[in-house]
Amino acid sequence: MIKIAIIDDDLDIILAMEAVLQSKNYTTITAQTMKAGLRIIREENPDLIILDVMMEEPDDGFFLAKIVRKEGIKTPIIMCSSISHALGMKYGKSEMIPVNLFLDKPVSPELLLEKVELLLKK
Repeated sequence: MIKIAIIDDDLDIILAMEAVLQSKNYTTITAQTMKAGLRIIREENPDLIILDVMMEEPDDGFFLAKIVRKEGIKTPIIMCSSISHALGMKYGKSEMIPVNLFLDKPVSPELLLEKVELLLKK
């Protein structure tokens, strides 16, 4: 069974993503802080990580992605954030932000499933 980690400080977003992913028989594990997110990644070894940018600190998601990659964890990461809407910033894949894909919040269920399935096939 495919396990997906959702790491976001917004419980409503976690619950919405869980409902979408579980409707397609994915198993989900969740965390609302960077520290708890790192713990579930290390302990649960998910097949995919969905990660928010801003949690307790404005850059927690970026920092967590860098830690994960530095530890040699190659699990695909989808970074979701509304920061580009709020600040007009656009992000792309780079060494500074070592994720596989960026999605702007709010993410439609269809787009979320499309991107999850795309990364799980790689």
